[in-house]
Amino acid sequence: MAEPEKNRVSVDIYGQTYQMVGKETVGHMRLVASLVDDMMREISSKNRSLDTTKIAVLTALNTMNDSLKLKERVEELENELNQLKG
Repeated sequence: MAEPEKNRVSVDIYGQTYQMVGKETVGHMRLVASLVDDMMREISSKNRSLDTTKIAVLTALNTMNDSLKLKERVEELENELNQLKG
């Protein structure tokens, strides 16, 4: 089976242009970039003294925290489902 073709898209995140390459759709990659941009701008608006690097690191930390919480919730739901199945 052939590898899915990679898509390329230019996106703007916090005033910088990035070239994204991935197997996801262009729309998906644009959405991801937009969410990152939104979070960086939200963090920046709450503390104007932070530089771009600190804003990016806080964005990464918040995103990873959300990801871990979702994984934990999925595990909880899988355990509940397994208990219901017997």
